[in-house]
Amino acid sequence: MKKLFVFIVIIVTHCAGALNAQSSIIHSAVTFEIKNLGIATGGSIGGFQARVRFMPADLNTSTIEASVDVNTINTDNSSRDEHLRSEDFFDVVRYPKISLKSVNFKHKSGSNYTGTFILTMKGRSKQIEIPFAFLDKESTIEFKGAFKINRLDFGVGSKSMILSDDVAISIDCEEKKQELTRL
Repeated sequence: MKKLFVFIVIIVTHCAGALNAQSSIIHSAVTFEIKNLGIATGGSIGGFQARVRFMPADLNTSTIEASVDVNTINTDNSSRDEHLRSEDFFDVVRYPKISLKSVNFKHKSGSNYTGTFILTMKGRSKQIEIPFAFLDKESTIEFKGAFKINRLDFGVGSKSMILSDDVAISIDCEEKKQELTRL
C-alpha cells in the first residue's frame, strides 16, 4: 500500500529540543495521516537527532536543526513499512535521513509561533512553514504543532488516483527544562 504520509518524520525534528542542544526528551510523538481510497490511514515515526536552541525572547538567534532516520517508519504493517522504505517511496538506501533546518521564527500570539524551515527529503529541498505552540511549564517545555505537506514535492511515490498527495503531520514533544548556556 502506498502510505507516504510518513512525511511526518520531518516534524519530529522540529520538536527535538528547546533551550539547549543537550536537551532531555521526556516524551515525543510524531503522527501522520493520509487518505487512501478516501479512508484516513496513519502511523507514527520515532527516533530523531537534533540541535535546538529556541528562545522566545530572542527569536533572531534561535535555531533548530534536526534529522530523522527513515528506517523508523511505523504504520503497524511491516510489509507496508518495507514498501515505504523502498525505492518507490523513500529510497532509504540512497536517502536514509530526512532533515529540517530553521530559517526564522515569528511570534504569533501567546504561546503560538510559526517557523520557516528548509525540509530536505530524497535529495530535494523545499521551504515550509510550521505553526507550533511553545509551552513553558514549571519543570518542562513542550512543542506542539500540526501542518500539511505534499508528498509529490519531494518525489515520494507517484501521482495516484487512490492515494492523496497531502499528508497531515502532528507533533508533540516535551523535555526537561535546563539552564540555558550561551556559547
